[in-house]
Formats: sequence, structure tokens, C-alpha cells
Amino acid sequence: MGKIIAIDFGLKRTGIAITDENQIIASGLKTVESKILMRFLIELFQKENIEKIVLGLPKRLNNEPTHITENVILLKEALEKQFVGIEVVLLDERFTSKMAFQTMIDSGLNKKQRQNKELIDEISATILLQSFMDSNKRF
Repeated sequence: MGKIIAIDFGLKRTGIAITDENQIIASGLKTVESKILMRFLIELFQKENIEKIVLGLPKRLNNEPTHITENVILLKEALEKQFVGIEVVLLDERFTSKMAFQTMIDSGLNKKQRQNKELIDEISATILLQSFMDSNKRF
């Protein structure tokens, strides 16, 4: 069984999370600058057995696209071309940033630590991945 990664894409930074081999635990992996995202992913695919990509799809509360939605659709297409045979799943990412911030508060991080946008992006990707895994549990 391969691993699953989740990508929380942003124009400046992108949070990435990954599962274990048994797809039980989602863990934050890293936040990278979006301009080097594809290079980072190519290196990651060379090191890890990845079978699926979950890509956060940004939407407004009324289900309308956001200013970045089109970029995410283009990223999905680029990922499918780069990693032929790897399924790329779009998953609604509404509220993941708010949930990430709340997770930071619940974890006892101080105000300065909670302002770390890279950490928020990584936690958002982890929440996205855990949500995907929870909705696709195999019993």
C-alpha cells in the first residue's frame, strides 16, 4: 500500500501532509514555496511510494470559486501530467485554515508561534488529509 499526500496550495506557500504506509496517520510534512512545489514533489515521489494526491479545492461559503480556485485546477492538471497514473482528488478545503489555527491554540502554542503561516499551511494540509482518510475509511 502506498502513501497519500495532501496539498494545501497557496500562491506564496504550499502546505504538504503525508500518510504512513498503512494510511492510518496523517502527518504534516513541510511547507514549501509554491514556485518550487513541482520540484519538491518530483523529489518526494522519487523517495516515497505515493499512490494518491489530495488537493485542497478552495471555495467560498456560498460554494462559489475563490480567486485561487482556477490556479488549483491548473495545478491538478499539471500533477496529472507529471505523475501519470497517480489519482489526484480535489477536496473542499473550506475551514481548514480556521481549524488549523484552532488546533494551534488547543496545542498551547503561544501567539508568536500561531502567527507562523508556514505552520498553519502544514497543519491545514494535515487536516485536509485526515478528513479525506476519515471519509474513505475501509472497514
